[in-house]
Amino acid sequence: MAPGGTTRHLSIRGRVQGVGFRDAMNRQAVALGVTGWVRNRHDGSVEAVIQGTPEQLAAMMRWVHAGPPAAKVLRVEESAAEGTFDRFERRPTT
Repeated sequence: MAPGGTTRHLSIRGRVQGVGFRDAMNRQAVALGVTGWVRNRHDGSVEAVIQGTPEQLAAMMRWVHAGPPAAKVLRVEESAAEGTFDRFERRPTT
C-alpha cells in the first residue's frame, strides 16, 4: 500500500461534464478523507486519482458510480496508480 493508502486511477464516462461532477466529487472526497485529484478531459470524460484506505475508496467508488444528481455515469474504468497526495484537488482540463 502507498504511504497515503491505496491509490486508484479512474476514467469516468457518460454525462459527467457540465453537471457539477468535479465539484461534487471534491466535496465527497473531502467528506470521506480521500486524497488525490479530479479533472475534465477533452474527450468528455472525467479523470481522477483517488487515494485512501480500502474502506474510504469503497465508499468513494459507490459515489463515483452514481455521481451528482444531474450526472449519468455509464462506465468507470479503474486501474492501479502511484503517487502520494496530501489533499484532494480539482485540476485543469486536459
